[in-house]
Amino acid sequence: MAEMIVSDSAFDTAKAFADFFVGWAKENNSENKKLYVALSGGSTPKILFDLLAKNYASEVNWENVVFYWGDERMVSETDPESNYGEAKRLLFDNINIPEENIIPVNGNNTLESEAKAYSRKIENILPSSMGIPVFDLIILGMGDDGHTASIFPNQIELFDSEKICVVAEHPVTGQKRISITGKVINNAQKIVFLITGTTKSKVLDTIINKRDDYLKYPASHVTPANGELLFFLDQEAAIHLM
Repeated sequence: MAEMIVSDSAFDTAKAFADFFVGWAKENNSENKKLYVALSGGSTPKILFDLLAKNYASEVNWENVVFYWGDERMVSETDPESNYGEAKRLLFDNINIPEENIIPVNGNNTLESEAKAYSRKIENILPSSMGIPVFDLIILGMGDDGHTASIFPNQIELFDSEKICVVAEHPVTGQKRISITGKVINNAQKIVFLITGTTKSKVLDTIINKRDDYLKYPASHVTPANGELLFFLDQEAAIHLM
């Protein structure tokens, strides 16, 4: 059963997750092992990155945290739409983390080549279980259309791909992206959704309560194989769950 943590606002949701993340990192850093984390983009992660840099920079042993991206737009890191670029500006440039601990998608590479290259960077470094890489923590968002990572309802078959990373396409803009697949997401030790805003509330209710044709939404297919699933929500997103 997924755990729900509901806060008053988007800022409070990011703060609640920042507290959770720091506590989780401290607990695991005591074992002095690498922690493999997949990040997402979006408005709430931006708040999170800013909070971590300003309020928690000295509380985490960043040398033991390795960051990947669950999905990324195929753009240059200097492009305003780059998830890595945002994380670099808000977080990485303001904490003491080794450069080799940051594993971005190369947005200047060709699509299929980068999907394969990023798959290798995950497969060759992360531990595995049942032949599938295991992230310690994957952070996900959810769109108004129920998409997660960069797997959209019109390409939901990508969730079940046997690949580690796939090329995805935004259904409206046609923008190309690299995304991890469902088998990698569901093999993580912890999966956390950060979801805020009223525009997400009805889809979230449909997914959580398995209403109607909920399986058409990629986010509904996030079901951990052995790990833990948590939802960090604000009051607006959770309004139909109360």
